Amino acid sequence: MKIIDLRSDTVTKPTPQMRKAMASAKVGDDVYREDPTVNRLEEMSAALLGKEAGLFLPSGTMGNLAAILSHCGRGDEIILGDLAHTFLYEAGGISALGGIHPHTIPNQSDGTLRLEDIENAIRPDNEHFPPTRLITLENTHNRCGGTPLTVEYTHQVGDLARARGLKLHLDGARIFNAAVALNVEPAALAAPADSVTFCLSKGLAAPVGSVLCGSEKFIAHSRRMRKMLGGGMRQAGIIAAAGIIALKTVLPRLGEDHATAQRLARRLGKIPHLQLETDTPATNMVYCALRENVPLEAPQVAEKLRQYGVLVGATSQRRFRLVTHYWIEEGDVEKVGAAFQKVFSAS
Repeated sequence: MKIIDLRSDTVTKPTPQMRKAMASAKVGDDVYREDPTVNRLEEMSAALLGKEAGLFLPSGTMGNLAAILSHCGRGDEIILGDLAHTFLYEAGGISALGGIHPHTIPNQSDGTLRLEDIENAIRPDNEHFPPTRLITLENTHNRCGGTPLTVEYTHQVGDLARARGLKLHLDGARIFNAAVALNVEPAALAAPADSVTFCLSKGLAAPVGSVLCGSEKFIAHSRRMRKMLGGGMRQAGIIAAAGIIALKTVLPRLGEDHATAQRLARRLGKIPHLQLETDTPATNMVYCALRENVPLEAPQVAEKLRQYGVLVGATSQRRFRLVTHYWIEEGDVEKVGAAFQKVFSAS
């Protein structure tokens, strides 16, 4: 039985072309800056995002942490959303390892932070307060339905940051999904940010890795942070080769994942037991919830769906997240809908 795994786009396996590239990759010691494949990936990444330099890291969590450690010192404060991945899902690394204080403000339903809330969160120069150093945004925004932040909004936040002497970091784990959804160049979305990360192992289907981009001076500092965090790699070109193939072959077809998500949403919308959070997914994530009259909880439904070869994420007792990706085919949509209906009919 084929398993249809919609829990995340991190579950993707490398494509055959990636496996071939990994097997034949030219490698060297990346800590010595001698791995030609890593160097090429970093150059490609920086060019795509309009930055001077890039840094290959094992994960997006390390990328965000290295960036924030580069921007901030112990006792400094960053402003970020209360639903931000860095705040919720990165093990408190900025506080535990960096002594950096998170100041959370509410994420709006579209993933944005209100400019007024950002302004009000900036600390005055007072010995009683931690100094505000950084604003962090997330694009696309995971917990807010996979919504993309627009070029215009990101520029507004960037302008505010510069006016107040702050830096802007963009957690762009899925920034290429945002660019496709908005029909803009990725560099346009990253332009207002002093630093930006993106993940190769999510919708881009590479097996591992993320890239942090920024100015040459910033990346030189972040390289030191990567080493401090244990992220210095040796013959990393073997995995960087998959990232290069991802940027060349998977990035251009991300719109197909969005179209699949829209078809999936329409199919789930026909099931009376489910309530879609949005009529049309903004990118590759479909969020839905159980209606009040359904006696089951979301984790129970998810467990029952396993019997039919369908894996979904239960993000709360009543809420699901389903993420489309490279390995979800058009015919899988009907199979997922049918599996949900079987579970509800048996309950």
